[in-house]
Amino acid sequence: MKILVSILVVASLLLITSSLAAATVSGGGSAVAPAESKDAAVLENWCGGKCEGRCKEAGMKDRCLKYCGICCKECKCVPSGTYGNKHECACYRDKLTSKKTPKCP
Repeated sequence: MKILVSILVVASLLLITSSLAAATVSGGGSAVAPAESKDAAVLENWCGGKCEGRCKEAGMKDRCLKYCGICCKECKCVPSGTYGNKHECACYRDKLTSKKTPKCP
C-alpha cells in the first residue's frame, strides 16, 4: 500500500512540474518584452498592448497609459494584471517620482 501511495505522489509531482514547465516555455503572459524587440515600433506595440491590459480598470486611464508607456519603454517590461505583481519587473517597481512615490502604475 505504501508503494502505491509513493508512486501516486511521484506521478503527481511529475505532472505538476511538466505543466509548469510547459506554461513557462509558452511565454503567453510574459511580463518582459521579447528579446527581438530592439526595433522601437515593435517595442511600442508590445508596450501598448501590455499597458492597455494593465490600465483597463484604472480611474484615470489616460494618465495610467502615459506613465505605463514611459516605464515600459525604459524597463522593457510590464507586470501582469491590473494592479500589483510589481515583483515581476524590478525596474518598473523601483521607478519613483521626484516626490518619492511610485512612478509606474
